[in-house]
Amino acid sequence: MDDDRIIELFWAREEEAIAAVSSKYGRLCGHVAGNILSCPEDREECLNDAWFGLWQAIPPQRPERLAVFAGRVVRNLALKRLEYLSAAKRSAQASCALEELEDCVSGEESVEDELENRRIEAAISTFLRAQEPEKRFVFIRRYWYFDSIRDICARTGFGQSKVKSMLSRTRKNLRDYLESEGIQV
Repeated sequence: MDDDRIIELFWAREEEAIAAVSSKYGRLCGHVAGNILSCPEDREECLNDAWFGLWQAIPPQRPERLAVFAGRVVRNLALKRLEYLSAAKRSAQASCALEELEDCVSGEESVEDELENRRIEAAISTFLRAQEPEKRFVFIRRYWYFDSIRDICARTGFGQSKVKSMLSRTRKNLRDYLESEGIQV
């Protein structure tokens, strides 16, 4: 079923929408949640919460790309769940990926910072679109999907040192770019 049809089912409040989005994007969303949460039960709970979150969000929202929208919902829920879990049970992979980015983006958030957050998001998107496809792919796999270095190497055929080097250089370039845009990091 295509995305437009699934979105129409959500707008019509048809329960079939949940089954359709789960069938089409369950594997992708499960991958995102699984890379953040180490426990299969937490992953499944996160997916169920995500389907409910989509049910509540559509309508009023009408996403342009359902896969991205669903992935964002799952990712945010998984990160909230990770924060909730005790530090000893956190996914080392996700924690490590987030620690790598902390030099580029601060974690302080408030209502007053919402416009600034949107400006930062736009700047990061602009930066990533300007990168070579393989650098962008590696960066997104690491920091959006929380893939391990080993998984990225398997997907790309690159060695670990090359992937680590690409990530390090891209983080440095991102930091420099954000600073040139007047964004404090």
